[in-house]
Amino acid sequence: MIRIVFWSEKSLDASCDGPQMTKPILTDTEAMEQIIQARHWDPFSILGLHELGENPLQCKWVVRALMPTAKRVWLVSEDAGPTELGKIGDTGFFEIGLKTRPEFPYSYQIENADGHLWEHLDPYQFEPVLGPLDFHLVREGTHEKLYDKLGAHLVNHQGVNGVVFAVWAPNAQRVSVVGDFNQWDGRQNPMRVREQSGVWEIFLPGLQAGEHYKYEIRTRDDKILVKADPVAFQAQVRPQTASIVADLSTIQWTDTHWMENRKARQGLDQPISIYEVHLGSWRLKHEESHRFLTYCELAEELIPYVLERGFTHIELMPVHEHPLDASWGYQPTGYFAPTSRFGTPQEFAFFINLCHKAGLGVILDWVPAHFPRDAWALAEFDGTALYEHADPRLGEHKDWGTKIFDFGRPEVRNFLISNALFWLDMFHIDGLRVDAVASMLYLDYSRNKGEWVPNRYGGNENLEAIDFLKKLNETCHRVHPGILTIAEESTSYSGVSRPTYLGGLGFSMKWNMGWMNDALRYNTLDPIHRKYHQNMLTFSIYYAFSENFLLPLSHDEVVHGKKSLLSKMPGDAWRQFAGLRTLFAYQYAHPGKKLLFMGAEIGQWIEWNSDSSLDWHLLQWPDHQGVLKLVDDLNALYKSEPAMHRVDFHWSGFEWLALNDSENSVIAFARRQESGINDVVCVCNFTPLPRHNYRIGVSKPGVYREILNTDSSHYGGSNLGNQGLVRTISASWGGKPYHMELTLPPMSAIYLRHGELDSNG
Repeated sequence: MIRIVFWSEKSLDASCDGPQMTKPILTDTEAMEQIIQARHWDPFSILGLHELGENPLQCKWVVRALMPTAKRVWLVSEDAGPTELGKIGDTGFFEIGLKTRPEFPYSYQIENADGHLWEHLDPYQFEPVLGPLDFHLVREGTHEKLYDKLGAHLVNHQGVNGVVFAVWAPNAQRVSVVGDFNQWDGRQNPMRVREQSGVWEIFLPGLQAGEHYKYEIRTRDDKILVKADPVAFQAQVRPQTASIVADLSTIQWTDTHWMENRKARQGLDQPISIYEVHLGSWRLKHEESHRFLTYCELAEELIPYVLERGFTHIELMPVHEHPLDASWGYQPTGYFAPTSRFGTPQEFAFFINLCHKAGLGVILDWVPAHFPRDAWALAEFDGTALYEHADPRLGEHKDWGTKIFDFGRPEVRNFLISNALFWLDMFHIDGLRVDAVASMLYLDYSRNKGEWVPNRYGGNENLEAIDFLKKLNETCHRVHPGILTIAEESTSYSGVSRPTYLGGLGFSMKWNMGWMNDALRYNTLDPIHRKYHQNMLTFSIYYAFSENFLLPLSHDEVVHGKKSLLSKMPGDAWRQFAGLRTLFAYQYAHPGKKLLFMGAEIGQWIEWNSDSSLDWHLLQWPDHQGVLKLVDDLNALYKSEPAMHRVDFHWSGFEWLALNDSENSVIAFARRQESGINDVVCVCNFTPLPRHNYRIGVSKPGVYREILNTDSSHYGGSNLGNQGLVRTISASWGGKPYHMELTLPPMSAIYLRHGELDSNG
């Protein structure tokens, strides 16, 4: 219990009338006990400056502070010199009664037991920073820029500079902000909770960017939790877990031209060729010290490299803060914080800005499906299942050991949608690749019978998650027209990339996992067996235009014992390199936008290891140089040939020319644009045998110029081909009125561009 000791150390000139103050004004021992034990929900009603009613000491005002580590405390204001507060026994409370209100803002001068002195303004004299509308929108779950209100923000409040902290913890008994500035003592800066919103807030004057902090939360069952800020803009480098006050207003953008053009480029008739990157293992600065490249160093090295390759976009595997390197960012703990592994938020923005200045778009892997269980992060944030479902059948991914967001809770949906907008707004991100969408759509995803709860209609669809995804896409495209949202979705769920007003989910595109699986399974077969599996090459076209598809050869295909793309290819080294080149050419000609994971372009032999750099030394060998040159040329042709990218999502952009020649393992098809000119024909020979005088029926007469041949010696091939061009023959073949006779190099793909007959006919 509280022990009150009356005090009368000295006469207080600025205090109330009377020769000496002989008793404390605060005699509510229960309130004192609650504050000292970190239980009081409204510390502002006790601490700080308060006007008094009638009292024996005839004081009109009282100033009160809780400073458990202080020996002596003085009140300092503009209108009075230092005036010592009285200490209320051994409670840690100090107070002084005054007959006049001290000039705002007043401060405390504090002396500890070691005789050290310091001074700070009293945070409990300040009015709230957030207004009633802010709390209403947070409680309602409709505040699109939640990051402008929650978290830690540098502000000038009532003429004083400092930091306002705000956090959503509706089921907490008490929340305090703790940090280096108060010796991580939760008794010193308890926060106020506002208007039943569940939002706790406090303004701490004098704090600056760079301060480390967390929230100390007393739960309803009297446990003490110490949590990182869910809306922090910066975090410590793992294994440290504190949040850091960051000033994003210092970011300077010079990409106005890019951002304006992005709005004008709305539509999916543009070339989109994505280089997927894991920033921690693309290249290490020093192998011996195993140091990551910083955001600034990546700007110097990665951007020129991707430009030279001809990609249109960089896709970053998740860069939001995460504690475990091995998760590759897919178990985030700091949804609003670019990982400090590579630098500060300002340096991350510098990287994005230079990408845009160079003409590169940036897509960010985004993870709304689940989050990890780390005790200092989102899991059971205020002692209850706040962000996640309480029922483990709805709230846990057993496969990943993670929590599932409660998509039916407005505040949680608001948190996630605001987070998506944060990256698009504050960091000018050009698109979000949404991870693990299939796990969000289905309640029985990776669950056995009895391990999941049907929806209200008895089905397995997660209706709340579906509603969330629709709202997410509608909001992102409304607020930031021209951006992309891309779903990693592996099922046959209908309408993923269709507008919400047509019943779809509203994504711009969807990963074509079916094409990826079939293409890799086929290309890993020994060529002698491929004739029995021709459908793996042709089936993808049957559904190719049911969605806006992106063709991924991603990180998921080159880890966990799956081998690198090159090592997947059967046969000797010659066949492996030829097979990889053919796969890439097939991918770039097939309808759909393109994605290639780092390392594939240099013919990485070993599968991806996130703990080490790519094997850049391989580029000393001609075969690996050849793969790199091919990727460069594929990107160049893909961008320069309208037929290759203008009509990716409709039958009018594609025509089969040969699909049933399983005996020879050959396919041929034409790609065309809206105008119908400059068709590009792609012919793939998936065996190591050359085919001479091979007939391909075509719809248009004229000259077909060979614009790419993966068997060229330039790429490391045998240099068999068609001497640059082929003329059509006016005789029908394969149901087409004309045909060409081609030489098909072994294990290769060739592209031929159609042109009109020249003057010689």
